[in-house]
Amino acid sequence: MSAWFLAQEGTESGRILAFWLALAAAFLHAVFGAIQKGRHDPWITRGAIDLSYAVLAMPFALFVVPWPEPHMWLIFAGMLVIHLGYKVMQALAYSLGAFTLVYPVVRGTGPLLTVIGAALLFEEHFSATQWIGVAILLWGIFGLAVYNYLFLATSRETLGAALAFALGTGAFVALYTTYDAYGIRATANPFTFVAWFFFLDGLTMPLLVALRQKYALEAPGAAQAAHSEAKILSAGLVLRGVLGGLLAIGGFGAILLATRLDKVGQAAVLRETSTVFAALIGWLVLKESVGLGRLALMAFIAAGAVIVGAAG
Repeated sequence: MSAWFLAQEGTESGRILAFWLALAAAFLHAVFGAIQKGRHDPWITRGAIDLSYAVLAMPFALFVVPWPEPHMWLIFAGMLVIHLGYKVMQALAYSLGAFTLVYPVVRGTGPLLTVIGAALLFEEHFSATQWIGVAILLWGIFGLAVYNYLFLATSRETLGAALAFALGTGAFVALYTTYDAYGIRATANPFTFVAWFFFLDGLTMPLLVALRQKYALEAPGAAQAAHSEAKILSAGLVLRGVLGGLLAIGGFGAILLATRLDKVGQAAVLRETSTVFAALIGWLVLKESVGLGRLALMAFIAAGAVIVGAAG
């Protein structure tokens, strides 16, 4: 499998494979985001998801793929710090704002900064046509966020903070996308990076959530509230954790491999079609309303992604 994948680098078939990997990542990431947001505490849900994908990845990291080269451990250390910052910002945003408002802001900020970062780090440059596609896609994404803010958003007293954390999360998305692309290109076997990424990254958030719950329980009346929340979570938490873990491995793994095969910025832009899938999930699953205005904005997002992909 590794030999076949490595043979696709720099080929037309590799470019096409990267395109489909990025689109698969978009769909899986939207489902993943909806599971984390859901109706329950996004911190606890994210902790369960991360623990699940760490357990799933552990045997592959330890016994299947080649072990990382010595220089990779420092890269993994940087990766852990960046991803923990991303997850904390994301959980704060989800705690304060509606999914259909927060998600487009995060996904719109990320690709623009990633394209810039990829140009600086990897000397990957977009054509004029691709930049037009990026502009159309971002118009649709941020337009969707504005539309949701004006017509759909609830809990408006926390919207300012939610948007601030969403913008911060988008910056972390750009940072980890660029950094992870550097990491997966720094090792001989890309599947080594993928397996160890999920094994190591999955261990940090559960520890942070455990500390957060410990200190939260020390507040007056918190123990009774936590007991009620635990009763609600216990029935489906394991299932959501395992399902989210599988989606994370599929979605994040796909985008990691796409950035090894093709341009980092292009893969990042294509992944942001996840906003379209997220809007549909918000409507169909989370029962958040949708109308012709949002459908038109989603069409802009899809059209921008198609232009970027075709012009690449």
